Amino acid sequence: MTRRQLMRHAGWFGGAVVLSVVGGEVISRLAHESDRTPAASTADDPHTLRFVQVSDSHIGFDGPANTDVTASFEHALDRINSLGFRPDFVVHTGDLTHLSTLGQFDQVKQMLSTARTDRVFVVPGEHDSVGDGGKAYLRTFGANTSGDGWYSFDTHGVHFLALVNTLSLEKAGHLGVEQIDFVRQDLAGVKADTPVVVFSHIPLFAMYPTWGWSTDDALQVINMLRRFSSVTCLNGHVHQLFTKTEGNITFHSATTTAYPLPKPGQGSAPTPQVLPARQLQDALGIRTVTYDEGDHALAVKEERLT
Repeated sequence: MTRRQLMRHAGWFGGAVVLSVVGGEVISRLAHESDRTPAASTADDPHTLRFVQVSDSHIGFDGPANTDVTASFEHALDRINSLGFRPDFVVHTGDLTHLSTLGQFDQVKQMLSTARTDRVFVVPGEHDSVGDGGKAYLRTFGANTSGDGWYSFDTHGVHFLALVNTLSLEKAGHLGVEQIDFVRQDLAGVKADTPVVVFSHIPLFAMYPTWGWSTDDALQVINMLRRFSSVTCLNGHVHQLFTKTEGNITFHSATTTAYPLPKPGQGSAPTPQVLPARQLQDALGIRTVTYDEGDHALAVKEERLT
């Protein structure tokens, strides 16, 4: 990828990402109370699925990149509650905590309960298994999941897969044989014209393998997804917006509510970035992504909100 392509696809650090499925069209954007996109205009349509993605809250982080991650996460939840519609659900795509203590997980659970939505879904990040292999995470969020916390569900004619690729880390994310078998059995009964949405923490595509921003055995799952007409994969981990399309599959990396990370290749490692004074909360943006079912074209529009 050229630098120009990277800059075109990269977004900004900020808050929640709102996703809608409207008449076969998938739309994503950063949540902002002054935004008036099709997702908000269809609030009264019972056939429209609207959900919100948040990621990488890192509750428990203490550093100069963000001295109050709790307040930042509260701000993201306030944005969700002021969207002008009630999301069908909210999904957190990992690194809920920074050090995976029971206290941090309980705090995140209580904070997520303030979101005005019917359901909350989560997947773990690598920071959610520090020192205990994910036991505290599963104790708090593992109900009605399989294996290390993976699961699936259906709503509004869309099939959702929530995957865990953060527990067997070496240089990249890893799914493992047991989980891949789960995906194979799960997708066997899903019709090819059903939209599929996949949640994971680490990207399923090779965004930047040098930093571990990829999943080493994801191709096995990607190959299973190729028979579906519309697939959207949503991840966290990289703390920035990024979109990539491969045939019928669109990958969206989410921003963070904690602290920014450098863009791929800018620096020797993905370490928390300290922004100039008062710029942390101002570095918000809108990304609108339009995907027409059966089409390979992706329309992306990004604007700064400052």
